[in-house]
Amino acid sequence: MTSTVDAPVSTSPARALVCRGCGTEFPLAAQHACYECFGPLEIAYDPAALARVTRAQIEAGPQNIWRYAALLPAGQDPAERVTLDPGLTPLVSAPALAAAIGLRAPLWVKDDSANPTHSFKDRVVSVALTAARGLGFTRFACASTGNLANSVAAHAARAGAPSVVFIPGDLEQGKVVTTAVYGGQLVAIDGSYDDVNRLCSELVETDEYEDTAFVNVNVRPYYAEGSKTLGYEVAEQLGWRIPAQVVIPMASGELLTKVDKAFTELVEIGLVEAPAGGWKVFGAQSAGCNPIATALHNGSDTVVPVKPTGIAKSLNIGDPAAGAYAIETVTRTGGWMDYADDDEIRAGIQLLARTTGVFAETAGGVTVAVLQKLVASGRLDPEAETVVFNTGEGLKTLDAVADRVGPTHRIKPSLRAARDAGLLG
Repeated sequence: MTSTVDAPVSTSPARALVCRGCGTEFPLAAQHACYECFGPLEIAYDPAALARVTRAQIEAGPQNIWRYAALLPAGQDPAERVTLDPGLTPLVSAPALAAAIGLRAPLWVKDDSANPTHSFKDRVVSVALTAARGLGFTRFACASTGNLANSVAAHAARAGAPSVVFIPGDLEQGKVVTTAVYGGQLVAIDGSYDDVNRLCSELVETDEYEDTAFVNVNVRPYYAEGSKTLGYEVAEQLGWRIPAQVVIPMASGELLTKVDKAFTELVEIGLVEAPAGGWKVFGAQSAGCNPIATALHNGSDTVVPVKPTGIAKSLNIGDPAAGAYAIETVTRTGGWMDYADDDEIRAGIQLLARTTGVFAETAGGVTVAVLQKLVASGRLDPEAETVVFNTGEGLKTLDAVADRVGPTHRIKPSLRAARDAGLLG
């Protein structure tokens, strides 16, 4: 894939905001909830505009998410983007991992730790803040479990805009430092992510924050669409085809639904063909915060909020906004969900690292551990091509495995010491 020119697309294909609950449509604006039923809003597109997109157009685009600008709600004009130019991250072939867990078909790891701030959040933030600038906002903000905080602070720094980021007070130190270094305001809250998110939902309604775009509150419909680029990339990197199975970590559940939306759009506009029998979507949660998977296991589409615990803090959203939609996606596609405890997460991080060379944060450990469970339980077909998603960098969550790894030998600096330790064969 080579880049030629990043020419602006004429107009956005987005035509309205539409309620995921009742279907009511609203003009494109900074609005995230339906005025009729209070359901969440998402972007609706002009089908004719999407149908004009070609593989050649995409392949001639830049080496980042903006090659898909014609399929996104904002960013058609390169000069108007607020972006770190994320995307086109590696799709890593993982035969050793497949063999270790009993998969006989190709297994791939979509490694989004290669993004500029080392998580998939750079995708959603680039789209959200580009839309926010177009809507007239001058300050950028978010509620975050860590990776989103990193990305918003970095995007604001690049754009020369002020930022204010709100995080739980017990966040991993690595994620605190990698947010604070960009120089914006960083506000630690004595509470959980759900407490942080509740405060941000209140702040966005105040006069003092009327100029502020909270990426996952008032511009959330645009933010969520950035996740589609993961699905687009996987299909393109596989030679314009969709894998039979995907395993995706869940916090709010939105990433899972948007990857499925991306696959659906690609099929509908004729850029790919659906695999025989369609594709199956699987979700992965931490046992310390598993309300979506628990609801599915109980045969319910009602997600009961929980108080998060455990080491997978980037997934610790106890009241997930898109939980019911994630369940619908998994059920409709014939997939499943499962969860992993802290020891299984740590083992998953190590297994992924030693079989692929990819060092994942705790969310990646969750995904690998759940992949193992899905294979062992027979829920996931070992003969079908599978893609698993690593959404963040292991250097951000070193504490998770710090007491499990270290030097295999400690010797004095001499040839004799090396020989005595068995290092000369």
